[in-house]
Amino acid sequence: MLLLGIDIGTSSVKVSVVDPVLQRAIASAQYPDNESPILASQPGWAEQSPDMWWQQLQHAIQLCNNSGSYNPHDISAIGIAYQMHGLVLVNKDQHVLRNSIIWCDSRAVDIGNKAFNDIGEKRCLSHLLNSPGNFTASKLAWVKLNEPAVYEQIDRVMLPGDFIAMKLTGEITTSVSALSEGIFYDFANSQLSEDILSYYGFSENLFPAIQPVFSNHGTLLRSVAEKLRLKAGIPITYKAGDQPNNALSLNVLNPGEVAATAGTSGVIYGVSDQLTYDRQSRVNTFAHVNYSQQQKRLGVLLCINGTGRLYNWMKNLFGPPVSYSQMNEKAAKAPSGSSGLRILPFGNGAERMLNNKAPGAHIHHIDLNLHGQSHVFRAVQEGIACAFRYGLDIMRENGMNPSVIRAGKANLFLSDLFAEIFVNATGVPVELYLNDGSTGAALGAGIGSGIFTSSAEAFSKIQKIKVIEPSGAQFEPIYQHWKDLLESQLEKTNQ
Repeated sequence: MLLLGIDIGTSSVKVSVVDPVLQRAIASAQYPDNESPILASQPGWAEQSPDMWWQQLQHAIQLCNNSGSYNPHDISAIGIAYQMHGLVLVNKDQHVLRNSIIWCDSRAVDIGNKAFNDIGEKRCLSHLLNSPGNFTASKLAWVKLNEPAVYEQIDRVMLPGDFIAMKLTGEITTSVSALSEGIFYDFANSQLSEDILSYYGFSENLFPAIQPVFSNHGTLLRSVAEKLRLKAGIPITYKAGDQPNNALSLNVLNPGEVAATAGTSGVIYGVSDQLTYDRQSRVNTFAHVNYSQQQKRLGVLLCINGTGRLYNWMKNLFGPPVSYSQMNEKAAKAPSGSSGLRILPFGNGAERMLNNKAPGAHIHHIDLNLHGQSHVFRAVQEGIACAFRYGLDIMRENGMNPSVIRAGKANLFLSDLFAEIFVNATGVPVELYLNDGSTGAALGAGIGSGIFTSSAEAFSKIQKIKVIEPSGAQFEPIYQHWKDLLESQLEKTNQ
């Protein structure tokens, strides 16, 4: 008996086959090897093709099967994690109507801000826990306003994970967690938001059936099973956004527990038992994977759009010969503070923690006679860590004061230097774990299918690699200098 976990990322699709007894992957595959493109036909826009995700998933599963590490017919349940907030639209034949407007697209900012004012800030925050902002509901409103011919053909509105589940099973479901991340859910009334549906003019019929996160979201079609060498009828028993899933993967499920990740975007995600919100909606509250009416568990999410995206941009800028590991090695050779070089790691759409402003990425204080690759690579890591600190301070304003942060040793946390800088910038120890989103999704499927009786059982063998404590290094002056540069840039953005 095995579990298949799927992680639909912005950069690639990763799958893992997990042995539930060992609670670890026995085979994994990723496709493609290089980062997937983000389509930006206009400044601030960001789209991807859902059909591209589907093709990539099929390649990844076939690569995993080709490893010969397991019998594909032993897979008994499937779990899906996916990039959050993306808008996927299909017609009654389940054909995609347009590219997905993904999480870092900024075109709907003004639409969402107007809705926040018109519906009323107090009403939005007390019922939605967020401003409609630049989330999925506002993106759908943009389509309704600007592409009426497309809007008229919509049969179902979905998030990326709902789409992948549909392709695997032919069935379409959603969850309270998913609806909340799209700003479609009214927490006060425990239903689809009548405020959003009425204000934007959306029909309730556009939305799929609501299922618990850990439940049956459909069974594998025979035609798909034969193509992928799997058994027909395998259930999808777990489906969640990538950040709630990352928290699950780190066994972050209870109030006060906090997870972080530094992939394409950077996220700190803390769990609360309160229907809490930031009055400026700079950090956002969604239903966590274990949310229920009886036991409220909310995920308070800080997102920095430009994290890994900036590191990848720098990698490409310096040419294909430079690998991420080489970048990390070079960064470690530069002194703390990068000899005065400062980088603002934005430029990947409107940043929610900056009140949906898009200040762009900036490099400050370049000395052509002093700064080289090592300074640039370190300054990128320091700039990203400073952005995390800036956002964490907003979370602290809202009562989230972590004593420790859990992170998987992946993406930027593969760099020992970045982990050290992160800890010194935030002042919070980090516990590093052997953790992977696709493995977490597989174990989530194990919970949903009843193989595990609880999340505690599913993650009882989670492996902690090490704990990184603040070193006492004087990072505060570096941060304050960085913060001054950011605030100066934000003032220019307002002009």
